[in-house]
Amino acid sequence: MVETSSFWDVIILEANRIIPLLIQATYETFIMTFISLSIAAIIGIPLGVLLVITRPNHILEQKGVYLIINGLINMIRAVPFIILLFAIIPFTRWVAGTTIGIRGVIVPLVIFTFPFIARITESALLEVNRGIIEAFLAMGATPLQIIRKVLLRESRSTMVLGLTMAIINLIGASAMAGMAGSGGLGDLAIRFGYQQYDWKVMLATVIVLIIIVQGLQGIGNFIANKLKK
Repeated sequence: MVETSSFWDVIILEANRIIPLLIQATYETFIMTFISLSIAAIIGIPLGVLLVITRPNHILEQKGVYLIINGLINMIRAVPFIILLFAIIPFTRWVAGTTIGIRGVIVPLVIFTFPFIARITESALLEVNRGIIEAFLAMGATPLQIIRKVLLRESRSTMVLGLTMAIINLIGASAMAGMAGSGGLGDLAIRFGYQQYDWKVMLATVIVLIIIVQGLQGIGNFIANKLKK
């Protein structure tokens, strides 16, 4: 009986130690993820739209604009996040005033994510039936009306799934950013799970990340299915 009581006492002590750490780290992860996603979407979605409408034989064909945007996105996407994180430290310090903590990691997360969102947007818009676009053009619709009422409206479901992928990629990137002291679940796993050989914290962090990813994917799928109908 004494041994059983001692076992549960240890479990309770460990839970009391780890749970507050997980709550704080999860909160930090959500903050940096959703701020980064919001800014990246503001940049990436318009760029994705421009990639579509300025390409050859589209409503606002501009070969020069298309090549510049396409090249910029390809260049940034070619750089792995962990390299990007350290390569732009001077720029991050200039923009955010720091390179550590939540504020310091948002800049590289945004730069890492907006090209991905631009490509997601481009792919989603290219799936829109060209016949619908031609029909609106024949009725005298302006390019802006076609973008709002045809391209973005018809691609909503696909874009939601793409943005869900972007969030999950951001969570993974924010975990890697823990190497730079960004805070969040990645920082928790590195400081306690790796540097202090605390396998309990490492395991708990992995479980929380799996739950978050599964939950976000489920929500994204649900919203996308609703928009299809």
